[in-house]
Amino acid sequence: MEEETLGKIAKVLGVTTQAIKNFSEDAIINYFHDQSSFNFQCTFNPLDKVMELYERLLQAEREKNELLKGNK
Repeated sequence: MEEETLGKIAKVLGVTTQAIKNFSEDAIINYFHDQSSFNFQCTFNPLDKVMELYERLLQAEREKNELLKGNK
């Protein structure tokens, strides 16, 4: 994935690009498991959300490019 695109996704998610690059499902599971006072049940896969946002970003870029082509 291009660094610019990764930066846009990170900005939307409110995280750093390093956080996305270093993402590990095992680390997240272990983190939440270790938080005994933290009662949270994740009902979605965060990586799925990243991919969903990336696909929406790509679609928006395609639409923008089509609009720009039409204005020439």
